[in-house]
Amino acid sequence: MYTNDMAAYLRPHRLDEALNALARPHTVLAGGTDFYPARVGRAITEDVLDVGAIAELRGISADAGGWRLGATTTWNELVEADLPPLFDGLKQAAREIGGRQIQNAGTLAGNLCNASPAADGVPCLLALGAEIDVASHGSRRRVPLRRLITGVRRTSLAADELVLAIRVPRPRHEARSGFLKLGARRYLVISIAMVAATLEVVDGRVASAAIAVGACSPVAERLPALEAALAGATIDSRLPDLVEPAHLASLAPIDDMRGSAAYRLDAALVLIRRVLARLAT
Repeated sequence: MYTNDMAAYLRPHRLDEALNALARPHTVLAGGTDFYPARVGRAITEDVLDVGAIAELRGISADAGGWRLGATTTWNELVEADLPPLFDGLKQAAREIGGRQIQNAGTLAGNLCNASPAADGVPCLLALGAEIDVASHGSRRRVPLRRLITGVRRTSLAADELVLAIRVPRPRHEARSGFLKLGARRYLVISIAMVAATLEVVDGRVASAAIAVGACSPVAERLPALEAALAGATIDSRLPDLVEPAHLASLAPIDDMRGSAAYRLDAALVLIRRVLARLAT
């Protein structure tokens, strides 16, 4: 532990130490890829809890029910992991999160807890039906990702809670996934719009679909009307034709320097069709 006149820095090696520390306010630090850029040119005045040394929070494992992605697992570790095609979309997003330095340091849970509308990992994990393991001193709970992020830079985490892991359930059928984003350039860019899709396939037809759109609402959103329209469809080149503008009615994009609301909706529509075309081949 390090302290000065303005702030304390704590880097525990055990989970119980971290949870005990959260009995009083701390800013949780993992990869630091959002934390440090937000504080350039000013002193750090808040107490910091660095969870990067806690082995229990890192790594990827699987059991009969699905996969556990440790909270401080990095994006590069995810890319290099031996995972089924179900995770292809999440890996595609991981390769576009910043540059290689960011991918080597940035963490899966940090991307969620930062709660940016343009967080690239969120639509993919929504389309995978992810749930989040959360703990405080003396209690644990599991919350669906769709209930963890509640708004721009807001989550449902209590001040004394810490994300332990991301849980991805094992699908009932063969599954494939994809991800596409639009930005002002190919890499190192904040998304204008992004789309993730997961399809479960039986006998050449869509058994179930999960479609999520990010950067087009305060929180990334699933599209249940489109998912229902895709159910039972044949997996072929006509699959993208099932997507209609009305399926995006629940989105609420904004106008900003990266694009207008109308442009974002048009872009999301095109991206959905493109990702479905890829998954149908």
